[in-house]
Amino acid sequence: MEAEIKRCQDVLEFETRERCHVCEVANDAGDAGVSVARIRVAPGVTTAWHLLQGVDERYIIVSGGGRLELGDLSPAAVAVGDVVRIPAGTRQRIANAGPDDLVFWAVCTPRFTPACYVHLE
Repeated sequence: MEAEIKRCQDVLEFETRERCHVCEVANDAGDAGVSVARIRVAPGVTTAWHLLQGVDERYIIVSGGGRLELGDLSPAAVAVGDVVRIPAGTRQRIANAGPDDLVFWAVCTPRFTPACYVHLE
């Protein structure tokens, strides 16, 4: 890994099949052990049920609030400052429960690749 600064404003946000908007700030072979993406879920939207095979994920909520459904846990509210730990292979989805965008950082180890994503709907 080389020392560098990865800037979110330098990366184009894109919409996914999962019904959210993603800005992959750091996801490359130069740091294959981790990926970092900013995720944005619009008001009233619930992301698609999905899981990541072989990849652990963490959500760090930075704006808005939501309702998280995760594995066998009861649905739970999440808010700014919360950290959600999602083990590999755990089904998940999140709903934006507020009037503003729900924004969180998704940190994956090892790094996210399209091959690890399993759409469950």
